[in-house]
Amino acid sequence: MKNNYGRFKIIVLISLILLLFAVTLQASAGNTLYVKGLKAPQKEIKGAVTDQQGSPIAGVAVYIRGKSSGTVTNLDGQYSIRAVPGDTLVFSYLGFQPVEIVLEQQDQLNIQMEEDISSLGEVEINAGYYNTTRRESTGNISRVTAEEIELQPVVSPLQALQGRMAGVEITSGGVSPGAASTIRIRGTNSLRTEGNYPLYIIDGVPISSIPIESSSLLSQPGIDPLNNLDVNNIESIEVLKDADATAIYGSRGANGVVLITTRKGADMGTSLETRLYHGVATVPARLDLLNTEQYLDIRRRAFENDGVEPTENNAYDLVLWEQDRYTDWQEFLFGGTAETTNANVTFSGGSETTSFRLGGSYYNQGTVFPGDYNYRKVTGNINLNHQSRNNKFNLNLSANYGTDLNNLVGNVSFNANTIFLPPNAPAIFNEDGGLNWEDWGAAGLDNPLQGFFNNSTTQTNNLISNIGLSYEFLPGLQFKTSLGYTFYNSAELRNQPRRSYNPADATTNRSSHLSANRSSWIVEPQFIYKESIDKLHIQALIGATFQENSNLRESFQGSGYASEALIGNIGAAEDIINASRGNTEYRYAAVFSRLGFDWDKKYFINLTGRRDGSSRFGPNNRFANFGAVGAAWIFSDENFMQSTFPFLSFGKFRGSYGTTGNDQIGDYGYLDAYEATRGPGGLYPTGLANPDYSWEINKKLEGGIELGFFKDRFRFSLSRYQNRSSNQLVGYPLPYTTGFTSVQANLPATVENSGWEITFNSLNIDHDNFRWETSFNISLPKNELISYPDIEQSSYANTYRVGHPLNISLLYEYTGLDPETGFYAIRDVNEDGRYDYQDWVVIHDRNREFYGGLSNNLSYKNISLQFFLEFVKQEGSLTSFSAGTISNSMVEVLSSVDGQGPLQQISQSLASRTASRNALNTIFPIRDASYVRLKSLSLAYNLPRNLTETIGMRNAKVFLHGQNLITASSYDGLDPENPYSVAIGNLRTITGGLEINF
Repeated sequence: MKNNYGRFKIIVLISLILLLFAVTLQASAGNTLYVKGLKAPQKEIKGAVTDQQGSPIAGVAVYIRGKSSGTVTNLDGQYSIRAVPGDTLVFSYLGFQPVEIVLEQQDQLNIQMEEDISSLGEVEINAGYYNTTRRESTGNISRVTAEEIELQPVVSPLQALQGRMAGVEITSGGVSPGAASTIRIRGTNSLRTEGNYPLYIIDGVPISSIPIESSSLLSQPGIDPLNNLDVNNIESIEVLKDADATAIYGSRGANGVVLITTRKGADMGTSLETRLYHGVATVPARLDLLNTEQYLDIRRRAFENDGVEPTENNAYDLVLWEQDRYTDWQEFLFGGTAETTNANVTFSGGSETTSFRLGGSYYNQGTVFPGDYNYRKVTGNINLNHQSRNNKFNLNLSANYGTDLNNLVGNVSFNANTIFLPPNAPAIFNEDGGLNWEDWGAAGLDNPLQGFFNNSTTQTNNLISNIGLSYEFLPGLQFKTSLGYTFYNSAELRNQPRRSYNPADATTNRSSHLSANRSSWIVEPQFIYKESIDKLHIQALIGATFQENSNLRESFQGSGYASEALIGNIGAAEDIINASRGNTEYRYAAVFSRLGFDWDKKYFINLTGRRDGSSRFGPNNRFANFGAVGAAWIFSDENFMQSTFPFLSFGKFRGSYGTTGNDQIGDYGYLDAYEATRGPGGLYPTGLANPDYSWEINKKLEGGIELGFFKDRFRFSLSRYQNRSSNQLVGYPLPYTTGFTSVQANLPATVENSGWEITFNSLNIDHDNFRWETSFNISLPKNELISYPDIEQSSYANTYRVGHPLNISLLYEYTGLDPETGFYAIRDVNEDGRYDYQDWVVIHDRNREFYGGLSNNLSYKNISLQFFLEFVKQEGSLTSFSAGTISNSMVEVLSSVDGQGPLQQISQSLASRTASRNALNTIFPIRDASYVRLKSLSLAYNLPRNLTETIGMRNAKVFLHGQNLITASSYDGLDPENPYSVAIGNLRTITGGLEINF
């Protein structure tokens, strides 16, 4: 850690010296623009540039044709330039038709620019080590901009991407703020869960995408490492998918790359931007469960059917508990309202050579669960860009810092066991607010919310910083280097007071402590060369990567605190137990290159390659090579196409093939591994050495077509991909007779992900004051284990099946209701009188059949409306089909009262419970869980410009936003996004806010 800090200080010192040198050069050059050959007296020309709706356009290039003088418009669209009568003034801006005006004697010149639809494809796209455009890209890159991200009240930017990108599947980690979402880019490639995370890169700096460990309600999904980012500060998010786009990242690009670019400062002038919104969030759905009268009627019928007399032991709900009491446990557990507040302030500005942006934000979200819990986040960011007057030297500095505090209930699980409590069950709390042990204890039960007063507090701090320096030595030859440093710290304390547990258990006050530190530095020097020879254009890049990561994890428990107020104070604990500490380091080095050719901007070839070295592999296989080739042909530029199909404004074929790798495994896996015994002085083996295992390899093949019609008013793209991941790297279990539990090894398995991706964008109406745009995407993925020699003899024999997806369930065969007992029946395949893995003959695919989204943006004068629909085709499972036991059920079980429904006979017997459990492991509970969700809706009104200028504002906007408003689905579970569990994936959020710019 100290060495890393020292390196960081050296990097900062060098950067500050270079910055000081650049500023000195600028100061010595002066602030006057000199124009060669200008003899006539100049005068100042002022004006403003607006679009067809009268809104100012910032960043418009304003220059004199044939001369070197020029400027850009500020945030108000205003400009000032010195010229003489007879000069031709040119106004140019991406996405708009250029304007040329020959100056006469005027001093004021206001310009209105018309949108050029055909140039929208020229917007720059971040491809990682280089930039490209939609038109010239040979790879498959999806992009979401700030306008789509900032409108959503989310903690992590990943949550804002759901359904918006073809081939990118994101599922929520739950309703607790801070939970990590699951992201899969074109499917599951690895047999290991941790082997499927994509690479995250923020402003050129890679960070670990693996969720941070937690012992709170977030223990299952983990903590999202992107939580500390300010969503309002994100300019765009690009996702690289195919080999052409990802191979330059070598061993880190197998699962795709997520590039996050933060915002930069204004080119001219200064601006103060503020945004504030406040709202509420609730759980949008409920299970349709039995009320008290229905439940008790079912229970009594169960005893009648079984011929058994209810007693205090087998029917305490009928004998001991009140018969007219009703508690809606869903409302009790997650019926609260979580308030959400966000405030963001940004100050930006710049001159012709320097721009800056300073920002800060505050975010607060409550909880829907019982108790006073909340999540708070504070972020700060800075971005500085400077270039010399001759445009040869450039400096870019970005730093993003965030800290959050997540206060959650400890380790109480608000799960199905509590949701399905009998509706006449006793109260959870006494009148004094303590847990009710007496009424539950009378039935021989613990309070179902045992541990409720446990409190988990997790604080994280995250710094992501980067300095980019570049200098053009010769025309077309540029040296560039990127220096990054990241630090992530997580400290979690879980208090477990005695009053959370049954007094009869004599539990003491306890605490659990968990901390994690992640730090890394990276240096990436590069040479970039560009050359044009007639119609041939060449772009070359060669660079190197040097990176080091350090990870530290510590945990222990304290017990025996004299009072609840002392919990967490280690000095007051009687005992410190289960202490553990782990420290790992990861070193990575690589050389990479890119060579891009195009002829006449119609024929493109892109070659990328990388040689990687990783400390996670043994000395026998520490280095590996990866590469790809991509090609594209813009056939719409051919003369015969333009004359034959005049309505076709753009047409491109593209394709790519290449290899990427995966080194997402634990550190030091090639060495023998031992852990300390609980007793003093002992070690026990956990991992066997294997210096020969090598990289997972992902071979990616893709072809696609992109079309534009009627000056690109309608744009369509179709992609077909096939990715094969082989040489699967897992911890292979070993027999205990070896003395080791596992060995890191390559398995002879190949996983294939293939599919189709379709996107469509249209400008439906663009007339006077009304505009309507639509975007659509759909993904049809397929996952398959296509090869695994001798899988029957492996430890995965009962997990996977060759020819089927990785995400499957191996199930019993359901044969209907037993005519003798009326209970669910399954087939005993080998007729051995028992049900085990040998009877798993049904293979159920748990993957989505297809998914996508539909977005519409409408604007009329100062009013804008945006709404986004997410849709998924899939199946899911319901979990409550038994009727008659001491557990509530779906109202569907009422159909079995008369014995005519598809459900088994009402019974409270052991045989019925066993039959019900077995049936849950068949296709019987499988249901259609497809859904269409109104994911987001935004309504905004821009205050009239004459009003805002009167009160000293540049512009002001009020807005109303809704998230997860309506879900249309035949699925009867809580949330079809999580169709195989009783879990809540999303909250319905409604917020209102105000945005003001000065």
